[in-house]
Amino acid sequence: MSKHVFKELKFYFRNGDTWTVDHGEMSDVWISRVTTSFGRIEGGRMQEIHPCKRFRIEILPEADYIKDTDVSTAAMADGMFNRIIKYQDIEKLDIEFGPDENKEPMEIYLPFKQKDAEGLDNVYQSSAISKQNGNLYVAVDEDHSVYDLYKDRL
Repeated sequence: MSKHVFKELKFYFRNGDTWTVDHGEMSDVWISRVTTSFGRIEGGRMQEIHPCKRFRIEILPEADYIKDTDVSTAAMADGMFNRIIKYQDIEKLDIEFGPDENKEPMEIYLPFKQKDAEGLDNVYQSSAISKQNGNLYVAVDEDHSVYDLYKDRL
């Protein structure tokens, strides 16, 4: 059985911002029950999509900066960690594989339920920065908050 190793995760936010986190900048990541579905995104054509049931990640402080390839107006002054804390709007992510993997990026949609009429923030997303180690913890989970999952580390 072949194992695929990814190079980085690219996060997409509902306001159009992006953030790329390298494999080495993550301590832990868990993407649960990725399925293949067909759906219409923003009124476009029906296409194959890959929603997941749950998403959890622990990101090291080294990732708290804006990369040249990312466009993020909200994070320019405060850094990406504070942007994630302030806005709960991660919509999807791309799993980018290394060049030796010969594999296209995999686009994963996260569980989403809008908090209000604007529809930007996600009820299921929670995040916190650890006072112990400065790591960012993010959970997109219908049943558990980041405080439930990482209470011993926050």
